[in-house]
Amino acid sequence: MNTRNYFAHETAVIDDHCEIKEGTKIWHFSHIMSNCTIGKNCNIGQNVVVSPQVILGNNVKVQNNVSIYTGVICEDDVFLGPSMVFTNVINPRSAVNRKNEYMKTTVKKGVSIGANATIVCGNDIGKYAFIGAGAVVVKEIKPYALVVGNPAKQIGWISEFGHKLVFDDNGIAYCPESNDKYELKNDSVKKIN
Repeated sequence: MNTRNYFAHETAVIDDHCEIKEGTKIWHFSHIMSNCTIGKNCNIGQNVVVSPQVILGNNVKVQNNVSIYTGVICEDDVFLGPSMVFTNVINPRSAVNRKNEYMKTTVKKGVSIGANATIVCGNDIGKYAFIGAGAVVVKEIKPYALVVGNPAKQIGWISEFGHKLVFDDNGIAYCPESNDKYELKNDSVKKIN
């Protein structure tokens, strides 16, 4: 009798000792490896690899061809665009086993990472940051930062709703779509309502 409360396509491979919560969908040819945790209402696209000990929060959307390696933690509401990739060893060599050197990367709540972006291990991404398509992240990313390029450089700030923030002379910005108000102070942004 099948008692699971998530959907997995018949071609998906799900190893033993995974925790997959209700409402999650796992699509064609994806591999969910042992000892990982996937939260509620996630969507794991086609041809995705979720390595051992990875943690995905609730409502994480993983598009096709994404690789999520050991050491990665994605908090709630994270979007991982098509073919983006994480790394977990800073200096890989085929002939050198560095499994004991995996570095941790935390992707905070609400982050969006664009298609074909690369996140070099050990660089956390602040809440609601937006990583543009093809960007290569090689350093920490601030909350609400909008970054693009190789290496990724910050070009502005973005709202929780996903729109670029424009600050007035007092360091205040409004997001008209959500009626949220943001403050820029000391080169950091926070939502103030």
